Amino acid sequence: MEGNVRWVALTAVAPVAWGANYYVTREFLPAGQPLWGAALRALPAGCLLLGMARERPRGVWWVRSAVLGLLNTSAFFVLVYVASQTLPTSTASMVMALSPLVLMLGAWALLGERPRWAQLVAAVVGLGGVALMLGGPGSEVRPVGVLASVAALLVSAVGFLLSKRWDLGPSVLSVTAWQLTLGGLILLVVAAAAEGTPPSAGPAAIAAYAYTSVVATSLAFLAWFTGLRRLPAATVGLVGLLNPVTGVLLGVTLAGEALTAPQVTGMALVVAAVLGGRTTTRDARRAGERTDRSPVNSESPAPHSPGRPAGATGATERGW
Repeated sequence: MEGNVRWVALTAVAPVAWGANYYVTREFLPAGQPLWGAALRALPAGCLLLGMARERPRGVWWVRSAVLGLLNTSAFFVLVYVASQTLPTSTASMVMALSPLVLMLGAWALLGERPRWAQLVAAVVGLGGVALMLGGPGSEVRPVGVLASVAALLVSAVGFLLSKRWDLGPSVLSVTAWQLTLGGLILLVVAAAAEGTPPSAGPAAIAAYAYTSVVATSLAFLAWFTGLRRLPAATVGLVGLLNPVTGVLLGVTLAGEALTAPQVTGMALVVAAVLGGRTTTRDARRAGERTDRSPVNSESPAPHSPGRPAGATGATERGW
């Protein structure tokens, strides 16, 4: 159980960082250039992790890295940027409350991970808690922002599930680094063609870009993908409910939004859902064993443990 709690706590870093990112993007980054905003978030983060990983894809992993980069980086970051700029901090994180159900059903269909009844109940309870949190004063609905949030949810769900399905061989650090780098390069080309020159940035914007790139991207994605390797997708989805909780708390403390009694009740329900939907130690071990027993792709020279540090097996020379 202690090991399970440790992986849940590590995974929780991601939704908390993403929830804060809504506020940072809305308050400190320029509106009207979402492609540049996404590129300046993804590419520096990818280069930072790439310098640490020192591995390169090989064979099928070039294609997989590009696909994951397009879904988890290029499309997802642009959609989140649009949602952050067009909706209040708390409202922008509303749709992500559906992620537990989407990930549970997707993992059942694509990965054969049948959710337990306790997890399904926890997802519904958590969704109800988020509905209470986001129904207070200051909530507003703009169709463009809501559509961007829905699209971001669907795109990220597909990308995250593919990441879990393909967790063979390469380390989490390398997979994350390459999908951020390739996705960032795609964004760089598209942004230059569609939006022209990069936006000007003062000290506050530079600090905001640093947060979105280092904390909300490099650190958060490493934590999230590590959780996907170590825990069932249903559990990871429930931990993601901390995203709207963070958004609401920041909206109250920093953006001056009022906190009502229903919102306090909603946050309590979300916390209960995250705690109630945790896997048992046996479930977590079973998820890890499923990864360890997965057949190694024929283009990968040797199996690589998900938790093993990058470069531990001379991966600089052999690639993936």
